[in-house]
Amino acid sequence: MSKFFVASGLSLAVLMLASNAQAEPRVSAATPAPVQAVATPPQGPLTPATAAPERIILNLTNDTQHEMAVTWRTSADRPGGRVQYAVSEPGPNFVKNIREVMAKSDVLTLDVEEQAGFKARYNSLVLTGLEPSTRYVYRVGDGTNWSEWFQFSTAGKPGERFSFIYLGDAQNDILSHWSRVLRESQREDGKAAFMLHAGDLINRHNADLEWGEWFAAGGFIHAQTPSLMTPGNHEYGRPIDATGARLSPQWRAQYTLPENGPEGRVKLKETAFYVDYQGVRVISVDAPLLHGDPAERAAQVKWLDGLLANNPNRWTIITLHFPLYSSEPERDNPDVREALKPLIDKYKVDLLLQGHDHGYARGAAPTPTGEARSDDNATVYVVSVAGPKMYAVSDLAWADRKASQTQLFQVIGVEGDDLTYKAYTANGVLYDAFSLHKNAQGLKTRTDMKPGTPELWLPGKKVSKTGDLVQ
Repeated sequence: MSKFFVASGLSLAVLMLASNAQAEPRVSAATPAPVQAVATPPQGPLTPATAAPERIILNLTNDTQHEMAVTWRTSADRPGGRVQYAVSEPGPNFVKNIREVMAKSDVLTLDVEEQAGFKARYNSLVLTGLEPSTRYVYRVGDGTNWSEWFQFSTAGKPGERFSFIYLGDAQNDILSHWSRVLRESQREDGKAAFMLHAGDLINRHNADLEWGEWFAAGGFIHAQTPSLMTPGNHEYGRPIDATGARLSPQWRAQYTLPENGPEGRVKLKETAFYVDYQGVRVISVDAPLLHGDPAERAAQVKWLDGLLANNPNRWTIITLHFPLYSSEPERDNPDVREALKPLIDKYKVDLLLQGHDHGYARGAAPTPTGEARSDDNATVYVVSVAGPKMYAVSDLAWADRKASQTQLFQVIGVEGDDLTYKAYTANGVLYDAFSLHKNAQGLKTRTDMKPGTPELWLPGKKVSKTGDLVQ
């Protein structure tokens, strides 16, 4: 795939450090004079690329038993990249069996005012011909500068046990606050098969400093645990409408996601896609374009109908950024709900994993009067947040569990006919849980397993307009 992009648009707000003068401390005759502090230069909006490989990340393809995608960045003046890999061994002798493959390599140029002419080289490669249920070791470089060795595992057979981590919006204060949630999730489930990010990974779609924080917060985790991500409104520059949505120029450069979305829809490339993993179909719906672009909405609905109608997997999960049922008091997404709800009900989708509302809610779709739905076969809807930006959460009658002012991560385990869901707070405390079991006819039994601790919820007031895409 082509990985060369030039982005243009309005300038970003330049990040500046305050230089407030401080009063001089009193100095007595017996007290030595204070050491003069060295002024800290203002911090620019960029994270300069380096000669050594950086921002290394794994992504799943749709052949999870035999493939793995890897992408990384270097300075633009470096030559094209390559990957060395081998089957992992207990000791260092794997180096005798390494294979080397050249990567696709393109230079990304950012052309917005304070980033005019900024360049970085992005390298991407899909490793193919891998063996199922096998541990591999790999590193990336250019022949001179190499990363350390990382490891990953390919998928096994449908029905075999695995787990993955689901994270809501990161968006703000990514390195300082979101990092602890991501790292705590790895402490809870260090062998997760992949991570699923439900949009708004950053705040400003083309701010390279924020993308740098996102990669720094995860560090080597991104290079050893594959990721899937669906775009949120903050991955897009305004306007998000039928005349031309502006996806972050970094998105397709720094991620190598499946290109199996709606056929012929360029805007939906690597934003609407699906992955089959050991009996689970995970589908990413591009919510901003579903909301703001009628042509892309129609294309996604038609595509989703086909995916759900021809689905050999035992379990089906949809991830999208905008919730069908909002947790925020004055937010609602009726166009998203009207487009997707008929298909979700028709094909009995098991689980929706969403973001956007900066709060937590979990439950089956409400009845027409807004009450909780007791049907075990009903789809379970989740809204969650991983970063520190918080909104009010409604007193939702349909939610089995809700939380406000709380950062969370979720661990979802699947084995054959059983699915378990556990939500943890940022400090590692179990906050919510349920399980689903399917019988031979596909009928589900849902068991609520949430702990008896009080809900971390307080009533609050909405701070922005309903459906405001800049929030």
